[in-house]
Amino acid sequence: MAMARIWTGMVALALLFGLLNGRVSQVATAAMEGAGAAVTLSITLAGVICLWSGIMEVIRRGGLAAGLARLLRPVLARLFPDNRENPEAMEALSANVSANLLGLGNAATPLGIRAVQAMKRGGIATDDQCMLVVLNTASIQIIPATVAGVRAAAGAGSPFDILPAVWVTSLAAVVVGIGMARLLARRKPL
Repeated sequence: MAMARIWTGMVALALLFGLLNGRVSQVATAAMEGAGAAVTLSITLAGVICLWSGIMEVIRRGGLAAGLARLLRPVLARLFPDNRENPEAMEALSANVSANLLGLGNAATPLGIRAVQAMKRGGIATDDQCMLVVLNTASIQIIPATVAGVRAAAGAGSPFDILPAVWVTSLAAVVVGIGMARLLARRKPL
């Protein structure tokens, strides 16, 4: 609801300033060009998502995803101590983190929901569920497929030249996020 108000306010302000400056036609032209660019971007991203989802399916069927999940289990068992003996949760967590590593946030979302449901205990979020939210929000991305797709749609000559910056910033975000989640998990509820 708040976002609807913010967007409505931005549109109203653009129209108001367009009226005050005598540039309503330019505002209308910009709105139409923006709508066309949004459609083009959406179609481009749909293609990128299809491509990378297909690659992820090939990786899954080839057993690489299962291998990556096995590799991640010891680390995930330390990050999610309350669920280390919960095979359903650990499987969903491994798949979720694997998808995020490959930059497939859209494919990771249903896996994350499945992991949260497997970890569910009562009506209050557990420390492990909060840790999952942190890992999904600040995930390390080896291949930022969606961002590269946006860059390609915007005309970038080399959409993957951002890899070093993505690796450093996503690693820093995960380290800080895990540290804060651990720090706050130690606090007793009020």
